[in-house]
Amino acid sequence: MRIPLDYYRILGLPIQATAEQLEQAYRDRTLQLPRREYSEYAIQTRKQLIDEAFNLLCDPIKRKAYDDQFLAGSYASASDAPARGDNYSPTIEIEPELLVGALLILLELGEYELVIKIGRPYLSSGQASLNSGQFGDPAVVLPDVVLTLAMACLELGREQWQQHHYENAAESLETGRELLTGEDLFPSLRTEVQSDLYKLRPYRILELVARPLENKAERQKGILLLKAMLEDRGGIDGAKDDLSGLSVEDFLRFIQQLRSYLTAAEQQDIFETEAQRPSAVGTYLAVYALLGRGFAHHQPVLVRRAKQLLMRLSSRQDIHLEQSVCAVLLGQTEEASRALELSREQAPLDFIRGHSQGAPDLLPGLCLYSERWLQQEVFPLFRDLGNHKGTLKDYFANEQVQSYLENLPLTDEGTDSWQSSTPWDATPPSTYRPNEAYVEASRLDPATPSPFAPAATRSGAEDELAWLGGSVGVAGQVSQLSPPGKLGARSEPPDANGLGSTVPPSEFTVADDDGVTQRRRSRRMPKWGRLSLVLLLGLLCLGAVGFVAMRLFGWLGGLFSGPRLEGEPLSIELIEPAIELSPAGEASPVGVDGIAQRTLEAWFEAKASALGEDHDADTLDAILAGPLLAKWQKQAEDAEDEGWHAEYVHSFEILEIEPEDVDATELKVQARVNEKADFYLFGSPNGDASYDEVLGMEYTLIREGDSWLIQGFRQID
Repeated sequence: MRIPLDYYRILGLPIQATAEQLEQAYRDRTLQLPRREYSEYAIQTRKQLIDEAFNLLCDPIKRKAYDDQFLAGSYASASDAPARGDNYSPTIEIEPELLVGALLILLELGEYELVIKIGRPYLSSGQASLNSGQFGDPAVVLPDVVLTLAMACLELGREQWQQHHYENAAESLETGRELLTGEDLFPSLRTEVQSDLYKLRPYRILELVARPLENKAERQKGILLLKAMLEDRGGIDGAKDDLSGLSVEDFLRFIQQLRSYLTAAEQQDIFETEAQRPSAVGTYLAVYALLGRGFAHHQPVLVRRAKQLLMRLSSRQDIHLEQSVCAVLLGQTEEASRALELSREQAPLDFIRGHSQGAPDLLPGLCLYSERWLQQEVFPLFRDLGNHKGTLKDYFANEQVQSYLENLPLTDEGTDSWQSSTPWDATPPSTYRPNEAYVEASRLDPATPSPFAPAATRSGAEDELAWLGGSVGVAGQVSQLSPPGKLGARSEPPDANGLGSTVPPSEFTVADDDGVTQRRRSRRMPKWGRLSLVLLLGLLCLGAVGFVAMRLFGWLGGLFSGPRLEGEPLSIELIEPAIELSPAGEASPVGVDGIAQRTLEAWFEAKASALGEDHDADTLDAILAGPLLAKWQKQAEDAEDEGWHAEYVHSFEILEIEPEDVDATELKVQARVNEKADFYLFGSPNGDASYDEVLGMEYTLIREGDSWLIQGFRQID
């Protein structure tokens, strides 16, 4: 059989190599050994090809004949002024039993795609099947070929990752994982491949959702990957490990980077689910998605859901401005004014007051603020709304909006708790009348009740919201707002839940000129035309006035005191990677501490597997050496024969390592080990044998090639 190799490449030399270079290359290639998982057969067939290349090229006569043949094939024609053939690929003839060695050499040369192309057909049934025996003992050759193909997939995936081809990288890694899983071989390598897939996941998500909106299937795949990642982390602000390598702060920055590629509907779907965990961060992001969609697409039902979600945050931050905007969009103008009275964000309030001069209340400035804020600060957060120019005039002129709002209660249940949460510092003016634009409606069941239960307080939510929220204005005296009126004492106490009272939501109490508290009912507008007219006139008058964005949602500050995350969005690029990945074919540099940590972790994992319920001792030879390996393999066999197994839980602390030299070939590692073992005999607990002990141990580690193995261990004081 012919393979795409030449003798110079086998030795890693150019055709001009000298005899001395040939000798040195042969020594180097002979000393280099593949991974320990390879069989002796694979190592010998590899060496046989290296020997064959060296012996031929060392003979001057044979080398000249080979060079002539090699060069003749290298040219597109035999003319005196040759042009090199672009498609020429030298090959050599080998015996079938050398296939494993040839694949291994191609892997070492970085020809990952060639390895997969040549080796993959041998794993399926047919004329080229390894089961024929012509390539060697199938029981020996199959694991070697699977290992070589899996390594090629792993290295190809890393190479594609470095080239920013993230989905191609994922496909290569998944192919390698499937090969290993299908043959149930090399669990440690499966873990390595799976680890890379976890680290690759943020890159894949970003690549997929950044594709054009018409690529629905690919973008949906990215969203599903994001949801899986959120689930593994325990939520957007969760503390679980999704194995991506991203800290909580980095993940929040990743979400910031990601949001500009998601539509409003996609963000609503993702973050409303997050709000159910509950998550304060998820709730806040869901509010923005609902508000953006509700205003842009004239769907007040979404605005109402945003308002209901905001109630969860009212006890831990000042979100009265957002509540005011929601109330404006729901036509609840008096409620909007009352929410505004409670806000302590001075800069937006100054803007609103400044654009309400001459008006009986703050509604003109609030309407202008709401429209501009939605247009300039909310819409740009969504891929499909960035260029949208929604206006309050168009919103309220929509017949479906009018129909929905006419049947909406004046005040949603649950708003009383925030309406009176911040007392006024000064006596308000005594002349107060209901705003003419306030809509009175009969009390109905909510058209679209919130699907979420009230959120419990979440530990650490303040810091995360501080990072996600808009900048807070200078805290000022609320009394400086010159409010048009003051909410008086309610005539009925709140119910047991503190969410309302027996007073219908369309009624409220105010203080009249004579100080007597009485109940009034706001008047109904015949239609929404009057509010539209008020808004339109106010906006026409104020249209020429420049608007300064006061309510930034740009990750610039916080809604609470305490730590704040500063800096740019996470840049998921490999030019300056946020997630470190070793270059293809290289191992990450590690000190003796790292060597000891990884080796002991691998040992405890292998021990738990070998003596566990499945008695899987395959990984022992990747971590133990010499007689110790045979001893533990025998113990695993005895355990299976005698019908017992153990479930281990290990933790350890490394105390001392000698020598502290990464170039050493032997290390002595002292550690304090906590080993808890629950034993079972024929599936039933065996409490007499179970134990939980803390031991002082000394491990002897030796280097074999690129691997570290445990040669022995003993108990110490």
